[in-house]
Amino acid sequence: MGTFTQSDNANSVQQTNSSLAGMPTAAPVNSASNQYAATQYSMIGKSIVIKGEIVASDPVYVYGSVEGSINAPAHRVTIGKDGRVKADINAREIVIMGDVCGNLEGGERVEIRGDGSLMGNMATRRIYIEEGAVLSGSIDVHKPSKKEKVEAREEQSMEAKDSELERGSLVSFPVTEVAEEIAS
Repeated sequence: MGTFTQSDNANSVQQTNSSLAGMPTAAPVNSASNQYAATQYSMIGKSIVIKGEIVASDPVYVYGSVEGSINAPAHRVTIGKDGRVKADINAREIVIMGDVCGNLEGGERVEIRGDGSLMGNMATRRIYIEEGAVLSGSIDVHKPSKKEKVEAREEQSMEAKDSELERGSLVSFPVTEVAEEIAS
């Protein structure tokens, strides 16, 4: 994995190892937000072979080989084109560009790209399968529970209220009052 350095300018993050071209990089840190909120991820490189259980509290990128299980329920697990996985995967989002043999539990979404293959069952809310992808197994697309629907609506309502607060300096008047004011 490369080394990341941060300059005095909080919006500038530079990667010091140029051999990682095409790999995900850390996002710039917004100086207005928490400095420690920089994007973190775990990467399993092409030459790495892991046999066992992976439990992650940040996104996982697999470019090597994994046998066992991968558990990142709050994040995305991405299997790169060179990734070979013989494991059950539990994650919020799962993106497959390599080969996976195992069962998937994608809390929100499972995506199988054109070069990807899945030999196993999947359960998720949303699926995306590109032309050319290989899938052998069953698919269970389930609806969110009533509790999850209520939480989603509350979140949307809060976002709408936040948006209204941001526009708080705008004042609206009925058109008739404005027209009467102009006429007099």
